[in-house]
Parts: sequence; structure tokens; C-alpha cells
Amino acid sequence: MDLPTPFRFAYQPGVVRFGADCTADLAAELATQDIERALVCCGESVGASPVREAVETGLGDRHAGTFAGTSAQKALVEAAGARERFHETDADAMLAVGGGSALDVAKAAAVLIASGQPVNEAAADVAETGALTIPDDDLPPIVSVPTTLAGADLSQVAGLAATPESGGVDEPVGGGISDPKLMPTALFYDPLLFDHTPAGVLAASAMNGFDKAIETLYAANATAISDATAIHALRFCRDSLPELGGGTDDRDVLREAVAGIMLAQYGASRPDGSTLSLIHAFGHGLTAVSDVQQGAAHGAIAPHALTYIFEQTDGRRGLLADGFGVDSDDPAETADAVVDAVARVRDGLGLPARLRDTAVPESGLDRAAKITHEDAFMANAPPGLNTTEAELREVLERAW
Repeated sequence: MDLPTPFRFAYQPGVVRFGADCTADLAAELATQDIERALVCCGESVGASPVREAVETGLGDRHAGTFAGTSAQKALVEAAGARERFHETDADAMLAVGGGSALDVAKAAAVLIASGQPVNEAAADVAETGALTIPDDDLPPIVSVPTTLAGADLSQVAGLAATPESGGVDEPVGGGISDPKLMPTALFYDPLLFDHTPAGVLAASAMNGFDKAIETLYAANATAISDATAIHALRFCRDSLPELGGGTDDRDVLREAVAGIMLAQYGASRPDGSTLSLIHAFGHGLTAVSDVQQGAAHGAIAPHALTYIFEQTDGRRGLLADGFGVDSDDPAETADAVVDAVARVRDGLGLPARLRDTAVPESGLDRAAKITHEDAFMANAPPGLNTTEAELREVLERAW
């Protein structure tokens, strides 16, 4: 048994509502939190789908208006547009609907609303420091209604991009923000809404969210609390996620998948740091050198990253085995079975097994290894894993 080690678990998640049609309770939850009028923040596709109608109906007279201008770019100009709409509608809360991009834009908009900073100055700050300055003042409450499985919602971080349209930079610059005030005050996990997400989008996002449970278990800052939720997340995900690859209308499968990803996020984003580690660092490196979708990058690299971890450390393989239902007393067999289980989930989701079958160019592997090695998430790598850039390049070569 992997005995718990001493830890401090400082975590303040928002209220979580889970269940079919739980968005019907949006108005009631907002009333409990003294939120009068919420601005719905979403992308164009969600804005034209039945998801928007369900959310706006659930809000009732607490629906201030809708901003359907977010995109995968997560641009500051989008956040500035949401801010303008927020003031136009006299809203007092941001309600993000859709994938991680909608939530990240809503978080950035909340920061801009509180700071009042012009978008060109905000873009210049991102170019200089990689982040927006979080004001001391309270931010507008943020509410989340996810429709993908990437696991960006139960989190206090957000990614963003400063683009030339902002007037503050000459070329696109990526950045991010992290602060406990960015944790949503309420999150609604309604499995019925995931019916409207394209199967390919759902499958790719699921791999990203699934890996959060894996990494939470072997992270250097793992706790007994996050161990428990991560193991149960894997138990839900190992059976449900492979059913999503070709699309499914099985409501029970969707309910298990949504519950699994929700649990995978619990405690992964905390004031004292994230539990994300090697796989997510590889994801950052690979997306930096190509247009590969994050979930596709994770699918190709995750089994090889785990093999690398198990070659050098225990990697808490026993706890991972519990989550995947692996029954073996032999450490080597356990490690192989865990890697195989991850590959089965990837294959069931219909994601590429090799990097060469994605948008990643072989010429970009050297740079991807360098970016991975320098990524902040590497600080959470399992104890005993002493990586070098050359070793990370070798892992990428295996995945290629």
C-alpha cells in the first residue's frame, strides 16, 4: 500500500452541480450566491446550438445577455469584447459555456472588468511578463457550464493570447493567468449538454482531461485527498471514454465520462500549485511547434511518457493500477499493464498513436524537447525523475 505522506491541502472549489438537466437550476443557484444578472460567454458554434437555449432558459430573468465571440485563440480582444458587452448589459457575473477557450476568455474578461485596463496596455503586459496583472479588487463571479472534457473548468488558471488586433503587440504572444479568484463560484456538469458536442471534439478533449487524473497521482505534490478523487476518476474513465471515439448516444456512458473528468480536476489546480506534470509539459512543447490539438498530442505521447517515468521511478504505479483495475504483484508487469490501459483509452477515443500521424513535424522535436524541459509543470514531476533535454527528446522520438 502507498502510505499517505504529510501534506497541506488548501483548496476552495466553487459549488458543483452535477446531473441531467441541472442547468435548469442556474437561476436558483445564482440567487443563492446573490448574482443578479449573468452574461453568457461562448463561442459561435455553442451560440448557435441548443446548449445556448438550455442555459439561457435556466437563467430566466437572470440572463443579462450573451457574448458569442470566443475562439480557440483565447485572444485578449475577445475578452475586451466580452467586457464591453458585460457593461452594456449591466451584468454582475460572467457565465462561460462550452470548452476551455470560452472559460479562459471569461476569466480574462473578469480580470479586465476589475482592472479597467485598456486592451492595448493589457496586451503589452502579456508580451512583457507573460500574464495579466490581477487587481486587488474582487473580480466579477465566474460560473462555468462545460460542454467538452478537457478539464479546464474546475481550475484557477487560464491561457490567453495577445494579438496585433489589440494594438499593443506586433505579433501573437501567448500567456496565462493564475489566481484563486479565478476559480468559478459555481460549476454545472450537465451530461445532456454533451450530446451536442461533435464526437471528434469530445474525444480529443477527453484525453486531455483523462491525463489530469493520471498526473495527479504521480505528481510531487500529490495528497491523499487528490489520490482518492483521481483513482475514482480513472475507474469512471477507463470504461466510458473508449465509448466516445465513434460517438455515442448512451446517456449512461456520457454521465460516467463527465463524472470522471470532473473528479480528475478536483484538487489539480490549487493556490499552492498544479498537479499537472510531464504529459502536460510535453503537450505544451508539441503544441508550441505545431498546430496539433492538445488531446491528440497527449494521446500519442502519454504511453511513452509513462514508460519513461516507470523506467526511472516507481511513479506510484500501484495507485494507478487501482484506478485501472490492474491486479499484479510484479512491479514490471504492473507498469506495463498501466501503460497498456492508457493506450487502450487512447485507441478507443480514436486518437493517433504516433506523433507522425499528427500535425507535429519531425523537425520540431528538438525544440519541443527544449520547451518541455523548461516548462513550469516539470516542477511537479515524480520524485526521483531527473530529466534531461536529451532524454525528453528520446521519448519524443519513441512517440514519433
